Amino acid sequence: MRRLLRSMLGFGKHSLALLVEPAEVKAQLSGKDKDLNAKDVEIAELKRRLQEQVDKSESLEIDLEAEMGKAGSAEEARQKAEEARAISSTVLNVAQNNYAEAQGIVDMLVSKAEWMRGRRVVLMASSILNAGELNGAVAALIDASRPIGHRRGYLECAQHVEEVFGQEFDTSHCSVTNEADAELARVENSYDHLSLPVMDLVAKALEHDDWCQRLKAILGPPETVELSDEEETAGNDGDGDGDGDKPGDGAGDKNE
Repeated sequence: MRRLLRSMLGFGKHSLALLVEPAEVKAQLSGKDKDLNAKDVEIAELKRRLQEQVDKSESLEIDLEAEMGKAGSAEEARQKAEEARAISSTVLNVAQNNYAEAQGIVDMLVSKAEWMRGRRVVLMASSILNAGELNGAVAALIDASRPIGHRRGYLECAQHVEEVFGQEFDTSHCSVTNEADAELARVENSYDHLSLPVMDLVAKALEHDDWCQRLKAILGPPETVELSDEEETAGNDGDGDGDGDKPGDGAGDKNE
């Protein structure tokens, strides 16, 4: 009986031990699960932080690329600004040079216009009126028209005499013949077709770019230089040769 009780007690202890060990194991497993859950939470937090760092890194890369793009754009804009400034400077220099040239041309044209307006007409008229060819043509015209006028006056007087006396007056005594009419017609034709050399020179001068200077040389009066009293005294020595000899200097040499 005692053995039975002992065996039963031994079995109970063993069963109790078996009952106690799964509880401890379960508690240990529960602790392990908690540890694993904590590790999972820690790992998840680490993953989250890692993702944040990755996102920040990507954001920094994007910002860096943007800044590099801005820097490239700024450098390109600076180069373009320098090119535009250089082009503007070149254009400005060209414009200034063109303005200076245009101003010089305008000043020259104004000077030419003033000379043309103030002097050219007078000089042209003087050159034409003082031309020897014109004077000769006018003199020939006067000479040829004088006999014609004489004959017309003679015939007019004869007509008055006929009216007074009532009889025909003999005009055959007039010394002017019909040849005078032909001579006058010839002279008039020569006058109408007169060609003046000065006009030919003017026409040729107008064909050149420096026509104003050429016209001044053709039409302008010769320049006169005023001499001082000393120069006039030195040039006028009394003998007309302008050598400035003193009275009596050359006479003695000639007599010798």
